[in-house]
Amino acid sequence: MEELSFEAVDDAVAMDAAIAAAASARFRTSPNPWVGAVVVVDGRINGTGATEPPGGLHAERMAMEAAARTCGGSISGSTLVTTLEPCHHTGRTQPCTEAIVAAGVARVVVAVEDPDSQVAGRGVDFLRDAGIEVIVGVRSVEVTEQLAAYLHHRQTGRPLVILKMATTFDGRTAAPDGSSKWITGPEARADVHRMRAESDAVCVGSGTILADDPRLDVRDWPDGVVMGAANPRRIVLGAIPKGARVLPADEHHGDLGELLDRLGSEGVLQLLVEGGAQVAGRFHREGLADRVVAYIAPALLGGDDGRPVLAGAGAAVMADVWRGYFTNVQFLGEDLRVELVPKA
Repeated sequence: MEELSFEAVDDAVAMDAAIAAAASARFRTSPNPWVGAVVVVDGRINGTGATEPPGGLHAERMAMEAAARTCGGSISGSTLVTTLEPCHHTGRTQPCTEAIVAAGVARVVVAVEDPDSQVAGRGVDFLRDAGIEVIVGVRSVEVTEQLAAYLHHRQTGRPLVILKMATTFDGRTAAPDGSSKWITGPEARADVHRMRAESDAVCVGSGTILADDPRLDVRDWPDGVVMGAANPRRIVLGAIPKGARVLPADEHHGDLGELLDRLGSEGVLQLLVEGGAQVAGRFHREGLADRVVAYIAPALLGGDDGRPVLAGAGAAVMADVWRGYFTNVQFLGEDLRVELVPKA
């Protein structure tokens, strides 16, 4: 394999490699952030690391240790490229900032600063005070998206709420008799299971449990085993009948805001709301959905008696219509996956 020149491994290229490393850790680090890092020595990437599960090493230490092995011990004068600001506090591990200084790293390139109150710029300041050049903002858009759930949690104290729905082209989630299996095809269902694997918890209403008796696991995502994905925690709004396949699960009765506050305090970074229509309507009307993901099937129920996506009262006038931005559109088999976020 041809060695890359220094010009080839610029900060952006190195950050791309760090982003790829972070993706490999997405399903096993929560509630810690899934961070990637690389060490560049003499124009080449000599070490790559990703954050280990809670209690293990952070990405920066993993990358530095790998580079040290490659370089025969010393990485003095190197550049460390990391997707998130290095920590500057003692938790389960020692501060990464101190290890960076001790290793003799000359430059640190950071995509985004960490909003966690224990970091919040202190890591960058410490490194600069130690005489290390620090660059912040390389590939910040991509990393902000990759770390969206973590950043949202640290900024608000609540999990990022993703409202998922599967609909026919005419906006129905079930036939008049309540049947809904299957609106979308296997590719779309596998993608839902991937989102479950990314989420710390999934939420449905007791009506969905009674009607469909779902397991709410990740069994239909083929890559889940390889990626180390685990089933999410299950939250049911209302009573759970004995013997339901969703068990073990938690019941919640009452205010949704209180639920989000509690889940946030318990380290839930991302909550996937799968409905049904009553639950989806509640999250929508209370303004609690941070993202909406719709799987649209090329199918028509063809009437006004099918079950709607969102149950309950909607906007009374056009001035009150919820509006957002489309952020991603893609085909999954025969279906269309559309993702949108609300306007600020």
